[in-house]
Amino acid sequence: MTSYGPEWPEEGELVVCAVSKVKNFGAFVSLEEYGGKEGFIHIAEVAPGWIKYIRDHVREGQKAVCKVLGVDPSKGHIDLSLKAVNEHQKREKIQHWKNAQKAEKLLELVAHRLKKDMEWTYTTFVGDLVDTFGSLYGAFEESAINEEVLTREGFKGKWMAAFLEVARENIVPPTVKINGYLEMTCPRPDGIVHLKEVLMGIQKEDGVAVKVQYIGAPRYRIVVRAPDYKTAEEELQKAATQVVEGIKARGGEGEFHRKE
Repeated sequence: MTSYGPEWPEEGELVVCAVSKVKNFGAFVSLEEYGGKEGFIHIAEVAPGWIKYIRDHVREGQKAVCKVLGVDPSKGHIDLSLKAVNEHQKREKIQHWKNAQKAEKLLELVAHRLKKDMEWTYTTFVGDLVDTFGSLYGAFEESAINEEVLTREGFKGKWMAAFLEVARENIVPPTVKINGYLEMTCPRPDGIVHLKEVLMGIQKEDGVAVKVQYIGAPRYRIVVRAPDYKTAEEELQKAATQVVEGIKARGGEGEFHRKE
């Protein structure tokens, strides 16, 4: 649990747990994101169907993702279900948890560079970052992609320079890769020169990589890397249109295909 998070989980929430004790009637776990608070998984909530040996499904030291069925802070009870979480939810939650842990480490670096303690970062800007970007890791990730994002979102303060620096040094922005191919010809005597100039002149946005690969006359592959599929598709279509129009303006022919 971080200093800016809630003290108790909410009903229906997915939580990361470490199995501490396994009994015939269920398993006791500690909630990793909530200060190690104890939760309980009744045997009926361990797995679908009849369970002969509970240790076939859970064991001490195992990390598990559970769904919160109920919370009673007055008694310190947290009831959980293991069987209510599917594999997709488990993978997403584990990744989110790992990202949160990484963000906490990066925040420590920011605090160190600012010569401040962690509590100062929480009270000064962390809460606002979480409200704006959905999570602290999301704020680091967006800052690594676009160094203007904090200013654009209205943030101010000397802490921003250290935050951006740590983000750029430690976060590799997520990317997707797509491709399509072109069929191009130019009948002019120096046609190869015109083809090369048109392909080399592809314009691209910041944060987007466009690469042209020669397949074999008259075919060329365009490979685009971008932060997301929407941007990648837009840039691929833009690059293809530019190339086709460019070679036609020089007396050649060109056609773009999304798939080979």
